[in-house]
Amino acid sequence: MLGHFFFPIVAFSSPLASLTFHLQHPIVSPRFLYPDIKFHFFGVIHTFYSLRDNTMTAHEGTQTNGGPSKTDAATQINALPLDNLPHDHQLEREPRPEPQAHLENKVDPSKDRWTVESVVSEIEPRYAENTNSPIPFFHLLERLKTTSRAGWKRFGIEKSESISDHMYRMSILTMMAPKSISSKLNILRCTQMALIHDMAEALVGDITPVDNVPKAEKNRREADTMDYICTNLLGKYNSGLNGQDIREIWQEYEDSKTLESHFVHDIDKIELILQMIEYEREHKGKVDLGEFTWVTTKIVSKEVKAWSDHLLWERVELWQSLGKKPSWWDVGVEPKTKPAPLD
Repeated sequence: MLGHFFFPIVAFSSPLASLTFHLQHPIVSPRFLYPDIKFHFFGVIHTFYSLRDNTMTAHEGTQTNGGPSKTDAATQINALPLDNLPHDHQLEREPRPEPQAHLENKVDPSKDRWTVESVVSEIEPRYAENTNSPIPFFHLLERLKTTSRAGWKRFGIEKSESISDHMYRMSILTMMAPKSISSKLNILRCTQMALIHDMAEALVGDITPVDNVPKAEKNRREADTMDYICTNLLGKYNSGLNGQDIREIWQEYEDSKTLESHFVHDIDKIELILQMIEYEREHKGKVDLGEFTWVTTKIVSKEVKAWSDHLLWERVELWQSLGKKPSWWDVGVEPKTKPAPLD
């Protein structure tokens, strides 16, 4: 503690002493403890190594070959040649920011690590585990009926659909597959998959990109939850066969390798577009959900893509009737002409 109070006195009283202190105590970093004096410390380091190597000027931060230096914060701080620092005293680099639009933000999941136990321990009464009865599982399903799909709330839609609402319509849509694609699929499997694919959200909740949960962490939470459901709640019921079936169908959707899983992923997207347009209509154009139109670019099957084209044209007509112009995720998403009739 004394060192923390002593450090700024040394730093301002003697530049050489500041440098010596840092090299002897690398764990004490003024960049984190004293951000308002970092210009002094960095200036000392910069001057020291610039004089030694004569590779970078203090004001321009240019290389000796005359080419421009990197200006990204990940490779340069106040024109400081980080790569020339001794290995034991390398300053910590800031990570290069990655594009975040429609992606999961990356954070350290080890901080405040989520577990299934952290959720079920708060449920009263707690679900009975490792029994021969499916009743505890039946009670868990209620959470899918009462947990809202979180993405809509960001747009002020408080009374939004539940996870069960979303999965129920998806299951019906799978049964509407036209013959051109249904002849290639196990439709019963698709319907089951639609009813199961978001089951883990009963405990995990509906995680969206703005929740700052990395995709790998989201996958871990959901897999752990499905293991809990299929083992702790259903593992002894009917010799565990029902739990095994549910776990396998969920994993098939996650792996997305079969024709059935590809189709259900498309159905997941078209159900989102349906709900998007319905909320815009319900709010009479006061809510613009055009940000979600990006999902239409990820639809694979031509049959579901045809449904998507008609829905997007329906959206064009809706906003025209309101005398307003909506937003679109990208100019290429907005339809320019009415699509051909569906077969």
